[in-house]
Amino acid sequence: MVEQDSMSILSLIGNAGLVVQLVMAALMLASVVSWVMIVVRYRVLSRARRAGAVFEERFWSGDDLTSLYHQVKKAPDEDAGQETIFRVGFEEYVRLMKSSRDADAVMEGAQRAMRVALQREQARLNRNLPFLATVGSTSPYIGLFGTVWGIMNSFRALAHVSQATLAVVAPGIAEALIATAMGLFAAIPAVVAYNRYASLTDELVGECEMFAEEFSSLLHRQAHSGEQQ
Repeated sequence: MVEQDSMSILSLIGNAGLVVQLVMAALMLASVVSWVMIVVRYRVLSRARRAGAVFEERFWSGDDLTSLYHQVKKAPDEDAGQETIFRVGFEEYVRLMKSSRDADAVMEGAQRAMRVALQREQARLNRNLPFLATVGSTSPYIGLFGTVWGIMNSFRALAHVSQATLAVVAPGIAEALIATAMGLFAAIPAVVAYNRYASLTDELVGECEMFAEEFSSLLHRQAHSGEQQ
């Protein structure tokens, strides 16, 4: 019974060397932080997808652009990237139309404003993804470092015993292998989440880019029709 207790996970972690314990603590911290970011990113991307779909439905429902602009300006939804692009682009378009009769210059200014809004939306959606990628790529190697260090200490301890048996080296090797297991425990969810969220982010950014192009076409027709008049 005592031997089984000495080989329990908690006892192995408690009896591990200082370097191995530091590695385990770093991996545990990385795992906790990455799980927090996984949950936060899931909520952000889910809201962005729903809010974007709702706004595009409103946009293509046939409402007047000026009326829609005043509606979204009163109650902006920061989760909808398409709405932000529309609000910024239309605001710049109206401002330039009041001061310039050059339709091309007006469109260039409106498109520039929409590109800036699109880049900000892309940065917002990509936030924390580099951290998940870092945890996913480095955690196994950090855990492997702890394992190598622990096994090295186990073999060094053999020099102080007259007879090497499995009972002597097993605890040291087991506590060292826990570091590798913890590295994989931190890395696998981070890699899966990064791949999924990166794909979803690219999809959402693509939808925003498509909306910006379609909205630019509408503004282009409106600007040039006003120029002809």
